[in-house]
Amino acid sequence: MQGERSASARSGIVTAGTWCVDGNKLVEYWPGEDGLVEILHEESRGGGSGCNLAIDIKRLDPDIWVETQGLIGEDEDGRLLHAEADRYGIDRRRLVMTPEARTLHTDAYTSQRSGRRTHIFNPGVASLMTPEHFDFADTKGRILHLGLPGVHKKMDAPWNGDANGWLTVLRMAKQAGLITNLELATASPARLRELVRPLLAHLDLLIVNDSEMGAIGEEETVRDDRTVVDACIKAARKVLEAGNCQVVAAHFPTGAVAVTRDGDIVTQPSIRVPKQAIAGANGAGDAFAAGFLYGFHEGWELRRCLALAHAAAAASLRSVTTCDAVAPWRECLALADEWGWNDGIG
Repeated sequence: MQGERSASARSGIVTAGTWCVDGNKLVEYWPGEDGLVEILHEESRGGGSGCNLAIDIKRLDPDIWVETQGLIGEDEDGRLLHAEADRYGIDRRRLVMTPEARTLHTDAYTSQRSGRRTHIFNPGVASLMTPEHFDFADTKGRILHLGLPGVHKKMDAPWNGDANGWLTVLRMAKQAGLITNLELATASPARLRELVRPLLAHLDLLIVNDSEMGAIGEEETVRDDRTVVDACIKAARKVLEAGNCQVVAAHFPTGAVAVTRDGDIVTQPSIRVPKQAIAGANGAGDAFAAGFLYGFHEGWELRRCLALAHAAAAASLRSVTTCDAVAPWRECLALADEWGWNDGIG
């Protein structure tokens, strides 16, 4: 997994792409149209794949190098995001402000009753981001976490002969010797395939949920709200065959499965999180990816990477915000052992 310049001498994580402000709102339940429900709690915090994973990694291990790249507005929300990065010691020199549009803002609602999330966003500056906002020539990091296809209008469109701007950025990352991973936003299966299939030749890792793996691999991985594990494995194999990924992983409520290019299949049940401990699921997918990438970066075997991924995600459920409840990695694993692991993934 090397590009033109070896990543072996470098260390740390680079996040790139979506930085936004989440207006986190806790409600008792999500009402139907014309309904009325009280907001029980609200606060504004950083969000988006670039922000969440960067902070999660630093919360797992404050000593690891993390840098980030993206585009935000020259406004109050943008200054909040710079402050979030500074709070955790994230190198944000390439988290650029522009006065041309407002910072991407998301109203992130969490239902206290169901734990489900509903996101309503104003793209703002996200619509202006292009591959020209990224540069990995002098990066110190070793692994790139990039996202989110489907949220950035110009990045989602063809760019200089490439199928989309995400492909252009991944080419740049591979030329700089980075190990590459991608995070996805909610979209229709057809839209996910359209955006992601061209990128598979330039990805080393792909960590997604069961429905996203099914969309890319054209398999029905969720049936009657239950994960079809065999279909996840079949979809993962098809994703591997379609590109150059070395490992692909799918997570779901009962567990996770990772499949390697060599044909190895590794499974790991999820954690029995007490119902009373759950405040919200916003950011749990980011926390899972952070746990997996941290373990991968440290050279752990895949089963332990999946275990930390589950542990970080479970810890994150204790807060309505995306990152505040993620703890140092040893504490996450200890919490997982305290709560216990499910018996299987089926």
